[in-house]
Amino acid sequence: MNVLITGADRGLGLALTRKMLARGYTVFAGQFLSQWQNLDDLLHDYPDTLKIIALDVGSDESVKNAATTVHTLTDKLDVLIGNAGIIGWNDDVFADLTDTNMMTDVYNVNALGNVRIVEHFLPLLAQGTTRKICFVSSEAGSIKNCNRDNLFWYGMSKAALNNYAKTIFNRHRKDDFKFRLYHPGWIKSYMHGEFNDTATYTADEAAEFAMDYFFDRIINEDEFVLYTYDQKVLDF
Repeated sequence: MNVLITGADRGLGLALTRKMLARGYTVFAGQFLSQWQNLDDLLHDYPDTLKIIALDVGSDESVKNAATTVHTLTDKLDVLIGNAGIIGWNDDVFADLTDTNMMTDVYNVNALGNVRIVEHFLPLLAQGTTRKICFVSSEAGSIKNCNRDNLFWYGMSKAALNNYAKTIFNRHRKDDFKFRLYHPGWIKSYMHGEFNDTATYTADEAAEFAMDYFFDRIINEDEFVLYTYDQKVLDF
């Protein structure tokens, strides 16, 4: 099985990459932070099945170049996982609520970044046997279930992602594509700039939940839902 995952440098993306490699999958791991050595360390253990791909989902040129690179290495992808995301806020400094440039950056990565990877990698996915597109979203993108009173730009970006995911479900389900939209829970990660050790789940635990939903769980493929780590379905 050939899988492309974005944001594989650290956190959930790295944990998912490890688990997919352990299953014997060939993983095209999107690397944004070249200074982080985790993927390079993994390459020693999986030299044949780990393909590190330079990938900034916030850049049209980077995504186009990545698609060209992957196409030279394989003629098909079976699964695409849109995992890369940013929050636009650091632990100790609350964001300037008039800083629309920062908010635009969040939208560009979390929403438009997924548009870029799907549209550029769709031809390879169309040649795959599974044709599965998975998105890491958030409960913050559910208007009904969002209980937050800050970070509205993050929720807005995830709501936009959810809408895009539903739209391409409507467009491509008839072509036997499969879709997963997933809220992974509160993860101990670097989303806030510094490592957050106060969250609920480790990246490895969160990846275990995600692997079950992305690869193992049998669902009604004709239903489109926002599924959660604790096996709940959230309304949009």
